Amino acid sequence: MISYIKGTLVEKSPARIVVETHGLGYEVLVPLSSYDALGEVGSDTLVYTHFHVREDTHALFGFATTRERRLFQMLISVSGIGPRSALTILSGSSVDDFCDAIVKEEMSFLTAISGVGRKTAQRLIVELKERISEEEIAVGVSAGVLSPREKVSEAVQALIALGFTRPGARKAVEKCVDEAEKELDVEELIRGSLRHT
Repeated sequence: MISYIKGTLVEKSPARIVVETHGLGYEVLVPLSSYDALGEVGSDTLVYTHFHVREDTHALFGFATTRERRLFQMLISVSGIGPRSALTILSGSSVDDFCDAIVKEEMSFLTAISGVGRKTAQRLIVELKERISEEEIAVGVSAGVLSPREKVSEAVQALIALGFTRPGARKAVEKCVDEAEKELDVEELIRGSLRHT
């Protein structure tokens, strides 16, 4: 499997890019959210990829972040959602907004995305709500300032790495957040959460 491609962005359109690396040009299908973030033609870029194989076609899909790629992979696991539909959904919403809408069961938000009708929105909620919560898909992996949600998710992942169960880690971090008088960074969240485990 091709995990990512790093090279020169030689072609770019809203639906596809071409990245050249070591003399090979890779055509990659991308959502609008990634198109905006991947830089200008001629610049160096890194695109995270998913290689999709079917009997009649092989296609490489690309994303600016691993979060987008993971959501894409979750979307195509839902019955009735193919890769093109998943790209459309990612083009119509940010990862955080989509995850919030799924967890909060916001039908109006979901049905406002092109190609998502009421039945599809219901199916997305049923099949993804628990998985999104369990997998902490909203964890930020790109550089920059983390949102409060991303800090919580990072702290939960750190506690899990230390041997805690996911529910126990989540409960401890949430208790730490509730008791804090100011917004904590990830390290402070982890230290504070350890007091509640």
